[in-house]
Amino acid sequence: MNQAQRLDATFAALADPTRRAILARLATGEASVGELAGPFAMSQPAISKHLVVLERAGLISAGREGQRRPRRLEAGRLAEAARWLEQYREFWEARFQSLDVLLAEMQAPGLSARARGKKRK
Repeated sequence: MNQAQRLDATFAALADPTRRAILARLATGEASVGELAGPFAMSQPAISKHLVVLERAGLISAGREGQRRPRRLEAGRLAEAARWLEQYREFWEARFQSLDVLLAEMQAPGLSARARGKKRK
């Protein structure tokens, strides 16, 4: 799976509020399917389907402790998505800084509306 496919799978998995809630729960420690299903008004099979999506996206993994198969958070894919998003945060931060400079210039005392308009051109 290439980076674009991994990001697609990650963001598709994160698009569902139930899956985000499951990830939030797993951030506090591993849990069984039954423990994960507890807070939701849905069956264990329905929760299992969400877990499959999260596992395929690489966001969680399943361990084995006898009969129990606890799920745990896998931070690598979230970190990859965060790095991808960081590029866009930096872009927008630079844009906002430029806007701040422009607004400060426009609000500078002694500049008429006409002068401010000419200055931008």
